[in-house]
Amino acid sequence: MSKFWSSMAKRAEPYVPGEQIEQADLVKLNTNENPYPPSPKVLKAIEEELAGSLHLYPSPTADKLRSTIGSYYNMTADEVFVGNGSDEVLAFSFMAFFEPGKVIRFPYVTYSFYPVYAKLFDIPYEEVNLEEDFSIQAEDYFDSEGGIIIPNPNAPTSLYVGLDHIEEIVKNNPNQVVIIDEAYVDFAEQSAASLIRKYDNLLVVQTTSKSRALAGLRVGFALGNASLIDALIRMKDSFNSYTVDRLALVGAQASFEDEAYFKEITARIVSTRETVSKKMKQLEFTVLPSKANFVFVSHPRVAAEVLYTELKKENIVVRFFDKEPINNFLRITIGTDTQMEELLLTLEKILAK
Repeated sequence: MSKFWSSMAKRAEPYVPGEQIEQADLVKLNTNENPYPPSPKVLKAIEEELAGSLHLYPSPTADKLRSTIGSYYNMTADEVFVGNGSDEVLAFSFMAFFEPGKVIRFPYVTYSFYPVYAKLFDIPYEEVNLEEDFSIQAEDYFDSEGGIIIPNPNAPTSLYVGLDHIEEIVKNNPNQVVIIDEAYVDFAEQSAASLIRKYDNLLVVQTTSKSRALAGLRVGFALGNASLIDALIRMKDSFNSYTVDRLALVGAQASFEDEAYFKEITARIVSTRETVSKKMKQLEFTVLPSKANFVFVSHPRVAAEVLYTELKKENIVVRFFDKEPINNFLRITIGTDTQMEELLLTLEKILAK
C-alpha cells in the first residue's frame, strides 16, 4: 500500500465483476446482460441527441426522465432519483441512510457490492445466513440497528421474496431505512414500489441494465418518499451534479416509453428461463426456482468448478463463485434460445464424459 493512501483507500476491498471477455464466438452467460438489443426507439432517441447536443451539459436534475419513470410507477418526479447505474444509486444510498457505528444487515449470500460499500463508508454490517434452501426469513431482518438492504430477487440465488414478507421487514424497522434492490424484479412478480406511499422508510432501487437491455448506458434509479429522494440528491450534488450523460438520459426515457417492446423481450427471457430450467432438471441438475434472468444450478455428480472450466474450453462462460455455501453452484444468464440450446448440448457432452 502507498504511504499516500487515505484510510478510506486502505480499507477499500474493490468489487470483482464477472469476466468481460472480448471474443467474437463467445457465448457469454456470466454477467446477466440482456441477450436482445434495446428498443429501436432508444437507438432513434440517441441518434437524435447525437445530432447536436453533446457540446452542452446534461440536465443535472434529470427532470424529464424522473417524470417519465414516476408516471410509469404512478408516482411523482419528486419520488424518483436517477443515477449513473444502480451501483451508484446504491453508493449514494449507503452514504445517505446508513451511519458509521450502526450495524446494518443484509443476506450472507447476496450481491457482493454490499460489503464493498459497507467497508468503504466504514459502516459495520451483519451478514444474515439464509435457510438451507437459500430462502430469506423476514424475522431475521426485524429491528435492525442501522438499516437493511435486501435484493429481490436475490443474486446469485435467483429467489424472490413475496411482498407480504417485504412489508413485514419494512414495518418492523420503522426508524431505519429498508432498501430493496430490485435489479431483476421485471422478470419476477410485483415490485415493492407499490408499498412506498404506505411506508416512508422504504427505498426501492432498480436499473435499466437488465430488463431494458441498457447495460451499456448505465442508468439506475430509486423510488421512495420525497424526503429520501432529497437525501440522495444532496449526496449526488455534493459529489457530481452531472452524473448521467445526455445519451443515457434520452435512451432510458425512450425505453420506458416503448412498453410493448419491453414486455416482448422480458416475456421471451422468462419463457426461455422456464424451458431451460426444465431441461436442466432432466440432466439431473438442481435448479433453484428462478424469478430473475438467470438460473442458479448445481449437479450431484460433477463439481461446479469443473463444469465452469469445461464450458469455458468450449467458449461458453458462466459465473462460478468460489465461496461457501455456493461453491458447488453456477449462475447462468438466460441468453437467446440458440445460445441456451448450445449450452445444454455442451453440458450433455461434458456430463457424458
